[in-house]
Amino acid sequence: MMIPSIKTLSEKKLIGMPLKMTYAENKTFQLWSRFMPRRKEIENAVSNDFISLQIYDESFDFVNFSFNKEFEKWALIEVSDYNFVPNEMEKLTLKEGLYAVFINIGDISTAEKTFRFIFEEWLPNSEYVLDNRPHFEVLGSKYKKDDPTSEEEIWIPIRS
Repeated sequence: MMIPSIKTLSEKKLIGMPLKMTYAENKTFQLWSRFMPRRKEIENAVSNDFISLQIYDESFDFVNFSFNKEFEKWALIEVSDYNFVPNEMEKLTLKEGLYAVFINIGDISTAEKTFRFIFEEWLPNSEYVLDNRPHFEVLGSKYKKDDPTSEEEIWIPIRS
């Protein structure tokens, strides 16, 4: 059983690219293919981590969700300031808030099982409810695309 860390996120300044999509028409590959060749244009990065962030509509149902419901996905890097934003990129400020942080181990095929556990088992049995703020994954030094030993942090916005 996965037990999350409960963390208070301090405000983060991020720069990257957004793209609207659905799970039925998943454009994650196109988004990251557009972003990665240009990532070095972002100045003042605070780490080498990448952030994959999703902004969902308040009515998004994570247990019985529609594969056709649109949401916005971002490919991002955390920065120390917004003094320079490259052309065709946007800034996004992630507000301070409470998050449940899970570690997903494995390639992309393990993610669905992890998210099902979070929304179908952990959240309904916890003392928390989902908060309407961005969800995101931190792709840090242990993240290796398509590798069964890959690790990523999954940050789910919660409130008491």
